[in-house]
Amino acid sequence: MTRWRLLDTSARDGAWNMACDVALMDRARRTGESVFRVYGWARPTLSFGRHEAARAHYDAARIADAGVDLVRRPTGGRALLHDHEVTYSITAPLTPGESLTESVRGFNQLLLAALHRLGVPAVEAVEPRAMRPEGAACFAVPGAGELTLDGRKLVGSAQVRQDGALLQHGSILLADDQVRIAGFATGPYLPSAPAASLSAAIGAGATYNAVRDALFAVVTASAGARRTEPFALSTEEALQDEGALTDALAHFRDHNWTWRR
Repeated sequence: MTRWRLLDTSARDGAWNMACDVALMDRARRTGESVFRVYGWARPTLSFGRHEAARAHYDAARIADAGVDLVRRPTGGRALLHDHEVTYSITAPLTPGESLTESVRGFNQLLLAALHRLGVPAVEAVEPRAMRPEGAACFAVPGAGELTLDGRKLVGSAQVRQDGALLQHGSILLADDQVRIAGFATGPYLPSAPAASLSAAIGAGATYNAVRDALFAVVTASAGARRTEPFALSTEEALQDEGALTDALAHFRDHNWTWRR
């Protein structure tokens, strides 16, 4: 049975958010605990996927002029605008013999249960994954295994595995503002249909606190009734190894990493 801890770090800047996720993955290696974290973004932030070729497709000056920050994620995928969303991350030790697909599908069940708890009839897409060309945003096309509502992508997730631990994080859209990404593109850009959003599905009930509470309730229930250690985790307790966070912060604030491709 998974040993879950719950962490809400609220809104932080992009580099801190990515550094925290990496530090929590390091914590999972040391402690054997899994942390389900919920967070927001202090400023609108455009993030690139780990291997995305951003230099040829996005204009740094346009992004800055729009008041949007930049960061590159430790996970794969395409560009995302983080603003009107609830972001989750899961850091955990690897389960022996569990494939990436099995892991993602297991976590999807937690996400789906939370969405259903909110009254959102999201489903897991079953269509074969569409290839996304460079210059396409993350929410442009839903692929197999992603969470959708009425055929449109609602949750964008990605997972990375390193040295016996995993990090999966993703965006749950409160409102669809992903169309803004096209304004930062310098070349051909794959147009996308509107993404799904919680505000369109449930109106005023689509709030950060409501989504967080639904996620935490589902994770808590999944851990079983015999759990004895506390679920809640403070930011200070989670990041006791300040060196891991400091090193990760320097990495994600490095211009050369952000524009590595």
